[in-house]
Amino acid sequence: MRSGNPRRFGTCRPPSEISASVKAYFALKLSGVPADESFMIQARDAILAKGGVVAANVFTKIALALFDQYDWRGIPSMPPEIMLLPKRFVFSLYAVSYWSRTVLIPLLIVFAHRPICRLPAEQGIEELYVEPRARVRYREVPPFKKDAAWWTWRNLFITLDSILKLYDRLPLQALRKAAVTKAADWMLNHLKGSGGLGGIYPAMANSIVALRCLGYSVDHPLVVKALREIEELEVNEVVNDGRGQVETLHLQPCFSPVWDTSLLINALIEVGLPQDHPALLKAGQWLISCQTTKEGDWKVSAPQAEPGGWYFQFENEMYPDIDDTAEVLMALAKLRLASRDAQQHSIARGYQWVMAMQGSDGGWGAYDKDNNRTVFNLIPFADHRALLDPSTADLAGRCLELLGTLGYDRTHPAVGPALQFLRQEQEADGSWYGRWGVNYIYGTWSVLAGLRAIGEDMTMPYVRKAVAWLESKQNPDGGWGESCVSYADPTMAGMGDSTPSQTAWALIGLLSAGVTDSISVVRGVNYLLRHQRHDGSWFENRHTGTGFPRVFYLRYHWYCQYFPLWALAMYRNFRTRGQARADELRLNARETGRFRFPS
Repeated sequence: MRSGNPRRFGTCRPPSEISASVKAYFALKLSGVPADESFMIQARDAILAKGGVVAANVFTKIALALFDQYDWRGIPSMPPEIMLLPKRFVFSLYAVSYWSRTVLIPLLIVFAHRPICRLPAEQGIEELYVEPRARVRYREVPPFKKDAAWWTWRNLFITLDSILKLYDRLPLQALRKAAVTKAADWMLNHLKGSGGLGGIYPAMANSIVALRCLGYSVDHPLVVKALREIEELEVNEVVNDGRGQVETLHLQPCFSPVWDTSLLINALIEVGLPQDHPALLKAGQWLISCQTTKEGDWKVSAPQAEPGGWYFQFENEMYPDIDDTAEVLMALAKLRLASRDAQQHSIARGYQWVMAMQGSDGGWGAYDKDNNRTVFNLIPFADHRALLDPSTADLAGRCLELLGTLGYDRTHPAVGPALQFLRQEQEADGSWYGRWGVNYIYGTWSVLAGLRAIGEDMTMPYVRKAVAWLESKQNPDGGWGESCVSYADPTMAGMGDSTPSQTAWALIGLLSAGVTDSISVVRGVNYLLRHQRHDGSWFENRHTGTGFPRVFYLRYHWYCQYFPLWALAMYRNFRTRGQARADELRLNARETGRFRFPS
């Protein structure tokens, strides 16, 4: 490891984030980096200026508590007895999102044991406390600082936390044992066919700690498998740190093969590859093999639904999601697979699952139905504000695009509520928020693509307002870009250095709205052509995918390849044929009625 200045990538340096900074500093200390390195001193000063360790978020404090770098008393209570509540109870763990559930249930086991791995003093981070750790009043620092008003939900939850802490000192042992057993059974059951608990790193890491708390040895097959699944997330990259090429290692939070494969198929179909091209058929068959056949946690919120969705990763049978399922179904509907019956059956099952998951507000969440009890975001444990999985505009747009791809129009019973939801969700400036991609450019593209597919009148004022917003956000270089900062500061919506992926989203959105020959579109196309490399690829190092807004973001390595390709192909098709290839295939599906399934 080199010492010296911290590495910087790209031309824009976002503001420092306290929790990420504390974790990075602690990781470097664990790696043997001394605190007197110049960049460590800079990091320490920046952390102290932001309030020190006590200002970090709850998940950071939990990680620190495991190493005795923060007191367990300063962690919000999450008693394992929560596991004993009925599934449909208002405070059940099934009332929070899938990612929260898979992260929290292993933590319930950890909280029951509160293990500590003590470190040598030189690896500790006492220097990151503004005042000596022994003098910290935990009830006066985040997340326990009360609102000024006497009555708020937040103040109620903080008071409830104090009561739970009293119970935690002398829990009913029979109740505690039953709760931990139920949490362990849940975790072990969900480890099956998962490729790691929930298929995401935070849950996978917590499951290992929980297994060790339960007495599983390091060489137990379950622990060995869980550790191997985390090691498989390693990514080795050679990057330029400004002084030369450097080999780096980082862990991605999850895999995304189903998502990437389905998007690639849709892009290549737009390019003009035959619907029975061998590569596309092979990809289509693989996608069909990934379709879920078992009931997952979604069954609690949508008991009438039957299995049929797709997940994001190589394996995550319990957690299919709407976004992947819609994108896969659109890809499969455009192929001519050898077994038409199997293809038809697969699409029918997926379609029926998506329809059964539509929320009461007309939209769709990602993994559960009506997962929208916003009061939960006020509990002390939820300081990241990502506890829930409510309906979002980008998913509603994707589902409308799916319905159009299958040959349906505005008369479909799901469309009216979805359109009403989108009208309500539209921002005053005409854009839509993007939950799963950065940010308003992503959301606006997703909605416009869905509106075109379902046959909405693209001359409607609300559509033209979205078009005007996109055009107003074009950069002087002809591209579009948006920083992750827009999640914390909406005044930054649609603003940032241009990237190939975000430029492609803006172009697809404009083309979907019928803007095919404007100067904005031409300049955007020219941006993509200028930035294409000699081998035909594009490059970007920005994070344009969203995990949890304001918490962590994703860099999909394929985004800067298939989205620009898709946008350019769509532009060419509009210029030469007057419509996108997707339009032609939608018309064919509508005329043949091939995908007309019972609603």
